[in-house]
Amino acid sequence: MNLRGRKRATAEVHTSAMNDIMFFLMLFFLIASTITNPNVVKLLLPRSDSGQSVSKKTIVVSITKDLEYSIEKKPVPVEELQARIETYMKEAKEITIVLYVDRTVAIEDVVKVLDVANKLKIKLVLATEPKA
Repeated sequence: MNLRGRKRATAEVHTSAMNDIMFFLMLFFLIASTITNPNVVKLLLPRSDSGQSVSKKTIVVSITKDLEYSIEKKPVPVEELQARIETYMKEAKEITIVLYVDRTVAIEDVVKVLDVANKLKIKLVLATEPKA
């Protein structure tokens, strides 16, 4: 029995296809992560050190830099703000308005929403980004 003369087979693993699969997976997740929230209004929020979260029924009101008002991501003319917010008041008793305003918007335009909230006796919170 001659064991030294026998040639042994070598095991090889080809990983060239693995690189292609990893590239396509990475590409898929990059594209999927950019599409997750297509209806979000993009704003540059002011920064704050003392941020708090709101846990009650909230209505999101946004003002873009082009002075476009929206309630819950639906565009609304300024004149109809009060009427639209009153319809949300019928659904819940305690409502808080979370106001998202671009940094470049004048305070005069923010006061319009503040006046509506004061008339309806609704709590208003200004959304900010945490300071890094």
